[in-house]
Amino acid sequence: MHTTHPTPSKEQIALLAPFERLGLDRIDLVATPGQAEKACAALRAAPVWGFDTESKPTFVKDQASDGPHIVQLATLERAWVFQLHDPDCRALVAGLLAQPGVTKAGFGLGDDRRRISAKLGVEPADVLELNTVFRQRGYRKDMGVKGAVAVLFQQRFLKSKKAATSNWANPRLTESQLLYAANDAWAAARVFEALGLSGQRGATVAGPQAHNGARPAPASVPS
Repeated sequence: MHTTHPTPSKEQIALLAPFERLGLDRIDLVATPGQAEKACAALRAAPVWGFDTESKPTFVKDQASDGPHIVQLATLERAWVFQLHDPDCRALVAGLLAQPGVTKAGFGLGDDRRRISAKLGVEPADVLELNTVFRQRGYRKDMGVKGAVAVLFQQRFLKSKKAATSNWANPRLTESQLLYAANDAWAAARVFEALGLSGQRGATVAGPQAHNGARPAPASVPS
């Protein structure tokens, strides 16, 4: 019989020690073609990238978003936050996302992929929805990065609501925005590693955003 595991609740996660974060010294803001070319060279040396995007929030009913405005990619050592104002920078990011043979791992990527396809004109290749991996291993609900970090590391992933709902289309990002964006992607890379997924190619399966619900079961996830 297939074993099922509950996902950790918000209350349980709140009791855990904070998960470490990348500092600004390990985060590169990429806004120009030259910066993007340098970032591409560094990223292409890695077989797996943590992957996420950010879009300026919409607050009016039925208002369409023109995001993503930010694309975040991370290795275990570093993260790159790409702004998409410059057309040449956008083209280089599109090339990265369409590159086969590199797994792009993240959480709740269905909407990200749709927006990337609409804005950048490419379908991201080898995308791995980490929520799907947890479901395959017996977790009934989507984990999201907070639940995954709680289960795998018994730690609390810190997310700033203020940064989450900030203006990601702003040409000048704040330090808080950079930390938020970069660490979302970096945490996905850390989760990928902790799940023992090295060698697994991306799957284009993406579910809804995470919601949490019961007790962590750290020992049961990695196979």
